[in-house]
Amino acid sequence: MDVKPGWQGRFFEDFEVGDVYRHPLGRTVSEADNTWFTLLTMNTNQMHFNAQYAERSEFGRPIVVSTFTVAIAVGQSVTDLTQNAFANLGWDDIRMTHPVFAGDTLWSESIVLDKRESASRPHAGIVTVRTRTLNQDGKEVCSFKRTFYVYRCGAEQIEGVFPEGERPLTVED
Repeated sequence: MDVKPGWQGRFFEDFEVGDVYRHPLGRTVSEADNTWFTLLTMNTNQMHFNAQYAERSEFGRPIVVSTFTVAIAVGQSVTDLTQNAFANLGWDDIRMTHPVFAGDTLWSESIVLDKRESASRPHAGIVTVRTRTLNQDGKEVCSFKRTFYVYRCGAEQIEGVFPEGERPLTVED
């Protein structure tokens, strides 16, 4: 049997200062997404869930919870940045630069700002990136800096995670 490895994400050695990653998945935000996130996080600001209240604002309609926008941006970046990370070390300069509304489609991209070896964890390094999120019209809606620990290639902590099946996977199954 020839097992083809899937995308395993980037390791510390793969990052270079100045690299830009356009994260591959866009995400259209629905009204239900915003409502659920508002409920889950106990955010009681009526701008997020009361259409009559929000219609009196300069936006004229409910805006998406800003922490949901940040969560989408982080989620979009995992494939390229933190598939092999094991800890976030910091979030800095979070900016919400344009409102997000239900129906907007968000896309994110990141640039590597810094990388250094860990003095206390020889199996890892520290990477800092700036991520920005754009809506379907190219307007930046969010940006932030993020620093995280990421494993080195071959780190024993991530070897052998996928379990062996009790029997091999075959074409005949």
